[in-house]
This record gives sequence, structure tokens and C-alpha cells, in this order.
Amino acid sequence: MSEELKKTESKKAKQEISKDLKELVIARLEIIPSDKKISIGSSGEFTKFELIKRVEKEDEVGQKVVELELTFLRALKDGILLKEILTEE
Repeated sequence: MSEELKKTESKKAKQEISKDLKELVIARLEIIPSDKKISIGSSGEFTKFELIKRVEKEDEVGQKVVELELTFLRALKDGILLKEILTEE
């Protein structure tokens, strides 16, 4: 892979997170009990404080947390979660 293509791929992988979105995700993370840990796939387990730092730094884990929160909020908005709850047997 050429060096220029690698740079383009790297830019796509790391997209800047808006300040408002960061604040929203951090506010949602702050309500997690301090004694709980969250598992983020193969990246490991994190406390809420570690996740907040990761979101602030916008590293790979922080971006994943933002992506997960957005997916959750969109599902909530679109009624997908409610449909799942109502159709569970």
C-alpha cells in the first residue's frame, strides 16, 4: 500500500468528534456507577473515568464509545428499542 493511501485511510479512521457530541457522551458516561466497568470488545474493560479520558483524547476506544452511543441514541429515537422490548417473548 502506498504511503499516500495509508495516510488517507488513517484520516478516515480518525474523524474529529464535535465538542457538543463529546460533551453529550461524557455526560452519559458520568451517570455510570463508579464501581462498574464497561467492556469494549477486544479492547478490554474500562472504568467510566478511563472511558471519559478516551473520549476526550479521541483515541480509538473513545471513537468507538461515541459510535456506540450514537447507535444507541438513534435506535432510541427511531423506536427500534421499544419494538425489541415489545416483541420479546
